[in-house]
Amino acid sequence: MMKVKVNRDACIGCGACQVIAPNLFELDEEGISKALVDEVEEQEEDNARDASESCPTAAIEIEE
Repeated sequence: MMKVKVNRDACIGCGACQVIAPNLFELDEEGISKALVDEVEEQEEDNARDASESCPTAAIEIEE
């Protein structure tokens, strides 16, 4: 199963991941993205990849 996490030091809080995959990411009270899940459901895997590829700072890490 795919796992996803956010490198909080690299995140600039642009929100692209939250727009692309709202079931997987949200911006916290500091405006930094955080993953809402540890393991990505199969139907959300494409969204996780899209969010990772769209991140301007490559802060989203995917482990397959």
